[in-house]
Amino acid sequence: MYSITLKGLYQLLAEKNLLKEPSSKEQLTEQKFTYLSYDSRDLAEQTLFFCKGRHFKVASLQDAVDKGVNVYVSETKYDTSAQAIIVTDIRKAMAIVAQAFYHHPQDKLYKIGITGTKGKTTTAYFIKKILDDAFAKKVALFSSEETTLDGTTLLPSKLTTPEALDIYRQMATACENGLTHLVMEVSSQAYKTKRVYNLTFETGIFLNISPDHISLIEHPTFEDYFNCKKQLLLNSKQMVINHESDQFDVLEKTCNDHQIPLYTYGHNEGTYLLSSKEEARSFNLTAKNNDMLSISGDYKIALFGQFNHENATAAILACGLANVSKQKCQESLPLTQIPGRMNLLEKTNGAYIFIDYAHNYLSIHSIGQFAHELRPKGRIIIVTGSAGGKAISRRPDIGKALSEYADIAILTSDDPDFEDPAAIAAEIKAAITNPDTDIQLELDRSSAVTSAFKQAQANDTVIVAGKGTEKMMKYRGTEVTYEGDFDIIKRLINESIEN
Repeated sequence: MYSITLKGLYQLLAEKNLLKEPSSKEQLTEQKFTYLSYDSRDLAEQTLFFCKGRHFKVASLQDAVDKGVNVYVSETKYDTSAQAIIVTDIRKAMAIVAQAFYHHPQDKLYKIGITGTKGKTTTAYFIKKILDDAFAKKVALFSSEETTLDGTTLLPSKLTTPEALDIYRQMATACENGLTHLVMEVSSQAYKTKRVYNLTFETGIFLNISPDHISLIEHPTFEDYFNCKKQLLLNSKQMVINHESDQFDVLEKTCNDHQIPLYTYGHNEGTYLLSSKEEARSFNLTAKNNDMLSISGDYKIALFGQFNHENATAAILACGLANVSKQKCQESLPLTQIPGRMNLLEKTNGAYIFIDYAHNYLSIHSIGQFAHELRPKGRIIIVTGSAGGKAISRRPDIGKALSEYADIAILTSDDPDFEDPAAIAAEIKAAITNPDTDIQLELDRSSAVTSAFKQAQANDTVIVAGKGTEKMMKYRGTEVTYEGDFDIIKRLINESIEN
């Protein structure tokens, strides 16, 4: 169904000023490519191969050539029998070629892009549910949790934002399946690595920003992280932004400077003002001046936490901009289920246990604050760790959040990969400055979760943070089966009932 000729490829890259070396007349042939790949393990007949990444190994190209690839696109020429198309920027080339190859599927979908340090997945699921009910489930989802290309079948995701070749292949499949809308999480890495180069969203959402993903292999500084996140504004036709986000003044100025229509929300300032109600899962939305989207009213959600009121508000504004009615938003929001986000279980003695994907300062701080407001006289027990090999800055940040709200902090493993989980825990511990926090170390995550459960008394709240619904643990480059935080707690509750 999809194809591009060698001649067409050269013409496209030349038109976009991406060719480093001009083509010769002999190279402008009608040789046809019917598959695109950057992975030598994923090839088909007539594959055009892309050599991408800072750590690309020529052995991967040679493997592809041995399997029949005879043309590759790269920034560097390699000593192989295959023909090289040398470009100035392989990442841009991948995006441009994929768009053309798949007949520009992005132009056939109404796209909502979501970025922020915390809340992307929750907001994406809120929007997906509302749009599903408004547009007969013709809505694709690209999230860090799950992906759907037919509107209903949900598959586990590998990346928050896929590689460019995968993005447009998935969009094309969604279009083939008759879908009309796409809800997409957009990570900072997606802009840093140009996975979403030349992609414009009908609506962009900026939820919040705080230091995260700061490391030598991700973002060297907060400024780099923020600048990547900010690219969503420049690639959206209109923006929905949390007025209470850090760096809001910069975000607002960017929109004004580039004449990007801006809709904001907040508790005290914004186009729309939200106020939480006494019932923890209800809130009100009121237009500060003109209710231009006709969305003012009362709303309910199934999740706890004021921060989820904010996520829901962002979803309501985005759906209002997509011409969805207030009534549809009010009906759909309470029915939204989000895996691994504020999942609540209750111990037989009345202790609350929340399982959540929270894995950075902002998310752990927000859940800790919620737990304190929910049960101000009870203890807060937090089980957490931090991933190895990335986002090194998270570790002291998590320690800071634990200092603020944890009565008991149980430090454990969370995908340590090639690092020593004890060393990661030591970095978190070093940042816990509250002398009243009881710091406990249990590197076996299952044992750590069990310990928290056993220590929880009637009025306590346990927060098991970091893995959500994940049932794998990364150790030394290998994914090892893990029972899962939710299933462990469920099992312990059942065992306590039986006994």
